[in-house]
Amino acid sequence: MKLVVVGQPFSGKSTIFREVIGYRAETASSIGAPIELPQGEVEIDGERATVVDVPGLYSLQLGDQDDPRPVEQLLAAVRDATIIDVVDATVLSRSLEFTLQLLELRRPMVVALNMVDDASRKGIEIDADRLARALGVPVVATNGKTGDGVAQLFATALAQRKSPGAERLLTRGAAWFDGAVDAIGARLVAADPALQPERHLLAIKLLERDPLVRERLRSVLGADGWAQIEDQIAALEAQGGQRSELAVSAVRHNLAFVLFEQVARVGRTPRRDLKRELDRIFMHPVLGYLMLALILAGAFALVFLVGRAIEPAILALFDRTSELAAAALGRDTVSNAVAHGILAGIGGGMVIAVPYLLPFFLILSLLEDSGYIARIAYLLDGLLHRIGLHGTSVIPLVLGYGCTVPGILATRILNSRRDKLITATLTSLIPCSARMTIIFGLVGFFISLPAAIGVYAIDLVVVIATGKVLSAAMPEVNPGLLMELPRYHLPQLKALAHKTWFRLREFVIIAWPLLIAGSVVLELINHWQLTPHINAGFAFFTRGVLGLPPAVGITLLFGLLRKELALVLLFGALGTSDVGSVLSSVQIFTFVVFVTFYVPCLATIAALARELGWRTAAAISVVTFGIAVAIAVGVRLVGALPC
Repeated sequence: MKLVVVGQPFSGKSTIFREVIGYRAETASSIGAPIELPQGEVEIDGERATVVDVPGLYSLQLGDQDDPRPVEQLLAAVRDATIIDVVDATVLSRSLEFTLQLLELRRPMVVALNMVDDASRKGIEIDADRLARALGVPVVATNGKTGDGVAQLFATALAQRKSPGAERLLTRGAAWFDGAVDAIGARLVAADPALQPERHLLAIKLLERDPLVRERLRSVLGADGWAQIEDQIAALEAQGGQRSELAVSAVRHNLAFVLFEQVARVGRTPRRDLKRELDRIFMHPVLGYLMLALILAGAFALVFLVGRAIEPAILALFDRTSELAAAALGRDTVSNAVAHGILAGIGGGMVIAVPYLLPFFLILSLLEDSGYIARIAYLLDGLLHRIGLHGTSVIPLVLGYGCTVPGILATRILNSRRDKLITATLTSLIPCSARMTIIFGLVGFFISLPAAIGVYAIDLVVVIATGKVLSAAMPEVNPGLLMELPRYHLPQLKALAHKTWFRLREFVIIAWPLLIAGSVVLELINHWQLTPHINAGFAFFTRGVLGLPPAVGITLLFGLLRKELALVLLFGALGTSDVGSVLSSVQIFTFVVFVTFYVPCLATIAALARELGWRTAAAISVVTFGIAVAIAVGVRLVGALPC
């Protein structure tokens, strides 16, 4: 048996899914679409069932510019399944429009009347039994946050698995429309009797001018049959004075509102609304941006402080382990080089993941589950529109400050390949936690803290300029951001833990193995004393283009494996940890900006290839390398000017 949990964004759909299955995938609640389709097994009254959580959708009705993939994904998931429709009781009339569309699928179905406690606080009381009689399917009151009613919901879904579905509701009170649907359905059955079970749904979809259904039925009906359908729809539009898809929407909207009035009683709304009061601060046209800056600055400062406190202990632990391995295997052996490389890779991954990524992703999950990430997307929508994107791209960009790999993988929440390409390129330019270590470890320590902040300012300018150039090169009408702001919530610790682990898992699975392999290669190069040859081969670039000592060539090469390796190896390459005594301030700044912008690390390239293909990954690497060279040369030339 398969149960499919569906619902509109912010209805609590994925919260109910996690209540019975656990956290299987990132849901990106700020924009209402999961990154992937999670599923799991559950046992109900001694029977096992597969439970699937599908992307949140406001409607199954597609417009000319809508991406059909989420609708296709939902329709494929509910085929031969029982539907659990999660509706938000606080906005019941709007939620019922989607419910009416699901009823048209004629699948076994149960409605979860979720957030009834929030609705009650807003003065809305709903008669669940009366709603069930009106819809023709069971309705169960639930609270996904506390788990109330969830067990009854799934037990009811189990009992509904052999139900034929609800009777037709859409055309109630609209006889003219009912006749059109019946007439079109009859034509479909005449053309292909196999369409009999779904004739009603297909007729409505033709009236909605659904591109998926039109493409499917054009060949079934043939040229003459298709022309007759088009003539019938045109006659209906002439009679009603509006396009047929608008007529369908109007009928459905009216029925949803009538149902709401029949089953709900609205009392006095409380005078004080926490959401409204908080949004007066967080969404204020001036104060909102100030709060955003303070929150993000505080988050990054906390991550940096935690990282600086934990990192030395982790490094010391693996240094001691490496010493023990060297004593057991012999210092000048290939086996010791391999062992040291493995340990260095594991330790390097822990240095990134534990001190920096873990607190960063935990804070990000906290902001997301509280409802604030959606506010960030709204606030930054205007800025991102100036570079050809919109607020939904803020998630990958913010993730990039922790680690570029999950930032790149998060671009899958974007519908347009163009938006994915631009956002992935910009995310590659965002200084991750590893690059943050280089920026503050070199520029911040040997020059000044304002100079380190200046690197971030340069990066912001580069990101904006690159976005504008790419948008101009790939022009497209970019739609405005129409999104619902979720209610503020107190995040649940269990959900925070699962979400943080999911994001961290992307680093563990994709990036960490590459770090270990790269560290082994690095140790073998050192063991076989190939470093001088590598430096000599890169001297034309390091000295001639960047104005740096040839000894830094090896650091730039292995910075491709892990960005922070460029800093670690720099001390050995220069023969001192006092970099300021060997390099001038201009050279330090040149080195840092080049490492910040040049080709992404190997793990990031792998993530780019996974999402966009190897050719695109190579192209983005070439673009970032060109940007790095241009900025580094610019810094060198400016530094050479007389004061």
